[in-house]
Amino acid sequence: MKNWEKEAINWLEKSLKPFPQELNELDWKCQLSTKTDRLAQHISAFANYIGGGFLVFGVDNGQVVGISVDDCENILKTLGNIARQNLVPPATLDHVGVEYQCKKLLFVKVNESIEKPIHLRNGSIYDSYIRSAGQTRKMEKIEVANLIAQSQGLKFEDGISMSGLTAEDVLKKIDFTVYFDLSERPLPNGNEAILDVLCADKLVRKNGEFFDITNLGAVLFAKNIEEFENLSRKAVRVIIYDGKDRLKTIKELDGKKGYASGFESLISFINNLLPTNEVIKAALRADVKMYPEIAIRELVANALVHQDFRITGTGPMVEIFSDRIEITNPGQPLIDTLRLLDSPPQSRNEKLASIMRRFKICEERGSGIDKIVFQSELFQLPAPDFMKSENHFKTILFAHRKFSEMNKKDRIRACYLHCCLKYVSGDKMNNTSLRERFQIEEKNYPIASGIISDSIEAGRVKPFDPDNKSKRYVVYIPFWA
Repeated sequence: MKNWEKEAINWLEKSLKPFPQELNELDWKCQLSTKTDRLAQHISAFANYIGGGFLVFGVDNGQVVGISVDDCENILKTLGNIARQNLVPPATLDHVGVEYQCKKLLFVKVNESIEKPIHLRNGSIYDSYIRSAGQTRKMEKIEVANLIAQSQGLKFEDGISMSGLTAEDVLKKIDFTVYFDLSERPLPNGNEAILDVLCADKLVRKNGEFFDITNLGAVLFAKNIEEFENLSRKAVRVIIYDGKDRLKTIKELDGKKGYASGFESLISFINNLLPTNEVIKAALRADVKMYPEIAIRELVANALVHQDFRITGTGPMVEIFSDRIEITNPGQPLIDTLRLLDSPPQSRNEKLASIMRRFKICEERGSGIDKIVFQSELFQLPAPDFMKSENHFKTILFAHRKFSEMNKKDRIRACYLHCCLKYVSGDKMNNTSLRERFQIEEKNYPIASGIISDSIEAGRVKPFDPDNKSKRYVVYIPFWA
């Protein structure tokens, strides 16, 4: 068995159930197409895609129909020729035949190329393709540029956002006074001394007699981020809606300042829009905001720091509804959304993250998600929901909701995150701790037991000791522990 065969079958099953749909990672083929250029485009797209992808022959519009041995030989010969002769640089392929639903299928794996982009030989470098929404499409010029930078190991932070500026021009565009305030350092005497410090932190770069402002400097300390053309869509948007949907907007703010220089005013703006919690409990007062400020700070900081700047036309966004807050950033998370509490922190923008940590804007040890979950429990809110889509990562904080108003999915999510929080704190979940989480009275312990049973069935938690026959003392751990 090929080491990737199981992965290919998993992608096939995801594409067939619960309803047929082609994925970025897999493309169905009934038979070999006579359109050589289109096959070359598919191979280019998978070779440019993270992790590569699969062509599966023997599937027609979501129906497994199978393929003959003779057809397999012709397909492999043709695709091999296309991969070698029609693409620059050549793509590498692998293949395997499998029995699936009593039918023979041919999987062709297109390996991700180290050197990108892979483009059509009879065109330019801009004749490169990528997978998007389950389809193969031509890449935009900015996507080609980003892929080249990625292939060469260039980081977003090192790119130049504005070049050929005088010292005076730089200081008009960069909020250097905030930089020194956050650094807790005295402001140096003279422009030259100020620029020396900014250059040392890679915010500005000397360019002969002139200066360049790096992407790092602009995105963190721009006085007006819209003056930087390549970053204008990366300004933070805050939108408050009237009700639970997006039909009517009450207020909207497009952030102008850099992320570091404008962070405190951004958080203040968001907090001033939030309602107070109407539920009075032992841990809360009537004048406490509905959502914990610590959670808001951590989530907004995470959205800024961990976004994928290669995705154009979109930026971080905070949307406030009557029953929830949605905080979205471009780019999929680098960590599985089910493992955010226990996995070591990772960032695709490490220089940006390092400065934000140094200025105490975001967490240094990766404990931000722990705080968010803990604060949600303290404020007696439903558990936050962490969601990923093709090009975005979203966190939803929910307003207070009675236990009776939570559905099964809400309760399982809360049980799982509570179990994770206990585990990473060196403790274990039991019926008592879960009842405290949901404010369930002791006499109603069977309700908590039911939630735990549902969570076990969903594969989210498990008993610490499966051989323990005493229900009274059983404790639970996350499925991954």
